[in-house]
Amino acid sequence: MRLHNESDRVKREVLARVARALFAEKPEALDRIPLQMRPKGQPFSRCCLYKDRAALRYRVMAALGFRGEDETDELRPLAAYAAAVPTRTRNPEPFISILTEGCSACLESQTTVTNLCRSCLARPCVGNCPKQAVHVKNGRAEIDRERCVNCGLCAKACAFHAIVQVPLACADACPVDAVGKTADGLVAIDHGKCIRCGRCQAACPFGAIMACSQMADVILKIKRGRRVIALPAPALAGIFPNDPAKLTGALLKLGFAAVYDVAAGADETARREAAELTERLRAGAAFMTTSCCPAWAETVRRHLPGLAGYVSHTPSPMRLAAEMARADHPDAVLVFIGPCAAKRTEATFYGDPDHVLTAEELGAMLIAADIDVDACDPAAPTRAGSRAGLRFAVSGGVAAAVGAHLPDSGAPKPYVISGLSPKTIRLLATFAKTGKAPGQLVEVMCCEGGCAAGPCSFEEPARAAARITAQAAG
Repeated sequence: MRLHNESDRVKREVLARVARALFAEKPEALDRIPLQMRPKGQPFSRCCLYKDRAALRYRVMAALGFRGEDETDELRPLAAYAAAVPTRTRNPEPFISILTEGCSACLESQTTVTNLCRSCLARPCVGNCPKQAVHVKNGRAEIDRERCVNCGLCAKACAFHAIVQVPLACADACPVDAVGKTADGLVAIDHGKCIRCGRCQAACPFGAIMACSQMADVILKIKRGRRVIALPAPALAGIFPNDPAKLTGALLKLGFAAVYDVAAGADETARREAAELTERLRAGAAFMTTSCCPAWAETVRRHLPGLAGYVSHTPSPMRLAAEMARADHPDAVLVFIGPCAAKRTEATFYGDPDHVLTAEELGAMLIAADIDVDACDPAAPTRAGSRAGLRFAVSGGVAAAVGAHLPDSGAPKPYVISGLSPKTIRLLATFAKTGKAPGQLVEVMCCEGGCAAGPCSFEEPARAAARITAQAAG
């Protein structure tokens, strides 16, 4: 399983315990979660048992959809937060919350010399440094911090692996330099730069970056008899190892009134983007980029405004699937489910669907409700997508689906960018500056490998992608 570590195990256990308390309609049980997970006499992971419990309390708050930064009364029971869930009219945005009690105030990313240095005759660390930041003193290499640019060339050159690059996991994972530090060394996020991709949350080994969940809203609406409709993303077919028909059956057993595959929305997105691309090229445009990835859309809005005119105007598969469900059920509560963090921001910005659940949160709900997916009766969704729509979850799938709607003769050349990084963002900036791109249809996915590699998954990305590819091939 992807990210199989203690931090993720704790996060998922909190989600499952919160879901269980809400399904059982026992909100008072929420206040006991920190004590049950860290009882007296058992090992703890931080400086003391009580700091562990404090951190768990804030995790429960996040699972209920509340940011710890906004708390004004530390004595307020967690049950009181649960009681406030039905009264909120807007999903938390920004949905990212910092657990200061969990942050370890890690050192800035740096290249450092270890005691393995042998002061060898070759000294490739000195010769390969482009900034002359490395020198040998008292029989050991040293790095001048003022000159070092952390390029890592000295580390690559060292035959003894005596020089290492020590990362700042959360900041290094961010493709847009939105993660930094406060004056006291704790993690801080610049929400004006943040593209909501969720990578920092997935990368932090201390679990200090959390997401405010909408799981409680969904569970309570199901429990109160609202008609709640699931919109599962194509990526779920790879993340969950079960028969997709049985997963649909599990969603219905969980209390969802109907299931509309987002792959059906993907089919419509492909058709519309193909028509839009054809129209743009006829009008003299050099290229068009896809519009499906919300983190990519946020990147353009916040960092690459020069590319805004090249981004497709076609709504994403999530929004088009929501349109289909809304047309059939005007008063229903629509819930997208997938591995993407940024879908929360997209849904909040456009107002539909009503809520977004992650694959991890769906897994927690199934555990809390004691539902074995493999034991569920298979069921068909109300609206199902095609195999091409299913492939939207893997890199290259969007371009392939759009291309299938274009004529074989003179079909536009696609160009795929699989994963946003400082390097690929600089490349995209050149497209905006020059008005040229290597292809006429540029597919951009924030997550390397596509949505199947989303940060809110619990499956290893390559395995998820392989399942999706196999199902799409029939």
